[in-house]
Amino acid sequence: MSQKNETVSLFLSLIFTSGIIAGGYWWFIKKGNINLINNIQTNVSETRENNPFSIPEKITVGTTIKIDGSTSMVTINERLKEAFVKKFSDTRILTQARGSTEGIISLEEGTIDIAAVSRPLEIKEKALNFQAIPVTKDAISIMVGFDNPICQYGLTEKQVKDVFQGKVTDWSQLNRKSGLIQVINRPPISGTHQTFKELILKGENFGITNNIKIKDRDETTGIIQELGKDGISYATYKQIINQSKACALPINGILPQAETYPYLRTLFYVYKEPPNEGVKAFLGFLKSPEAQNILSE
Repeated sequence: MSQKNETVSLFLSLIFTSGIIAGGYWWFIKKGNINLINNIQTNVSETRENNPFSIPEKITVGTTIKIDGSTSMVTINERLKEAFVKKFSDTRILTQARGSTEGIISLEEGTIDIAAVSRPLEIKEKALNFQAIPVTKDAISIMVGFDNPICQYGLTEKQVKDVFQGKVTDWSQLNRKSGLIQVINRPPISGTHQTFKELILKGENFGITNNIKIKDRDETTGIIQELGKDGISYATYKQIINQSKACALPINGILPQAETYPYLRTLFYVYKEPPNEGVKAFLGFLKSPEAQNILSE
């Protein structure tokens, strides 16, 4: 075979190989999106079936609804607020995001109407006549800096547990170049912190080692800025997906948008019995086409 023919054959082989890789990548992303869509459809159905309130047709002029709680639900709160006020123009919704525990405390004190909570209610909270409405499902993502080589292959559930309990403290123990693992933990008032402890640490405690730091505030942006090449932390997947400085790790080779991802939780709106008219209207609004579209996005 001439050198020219060998060159042509090599070129065609490269094109063929690239096509296979691109096709596989396209299939992988499409499959991930299908799984994500299936999850969303299940979530929306769950919200409808577990919500005792009716879609409101009108609401008293001047009604104000106060919501506080989970930082994981900031975007959901704002999108629903925008749609609700657009439909009922003479109403107000005031939102804060000081963490699930703060939301529960404020609901008990009567200073808010609805608590946005990223964990199930505790027995003592149910005893206060609190009721929880499931809003959607969410993945807790383990995140590292985008330049961290471990982005390429992820971790196992056991490795994650060992890292956050201080049993594994150096990246060399995870098949990466040596370096102290800088664990950035959320404060105990965080619903994500509490769910992480139950879901990922199986009810056991976080480690108390020199490489584990607890943040004073429950916020994701600051944590991402601190990750660098050796940091690791966790957040709701929705807060990581469009970030350029952090990546969400596959766990057991499974990405957060997959149906079989191991760290899935439910987000809730919590109210106290008996609910006022504003609470009934807002929670009933979750069943409306406008709200359903927002949750489906």
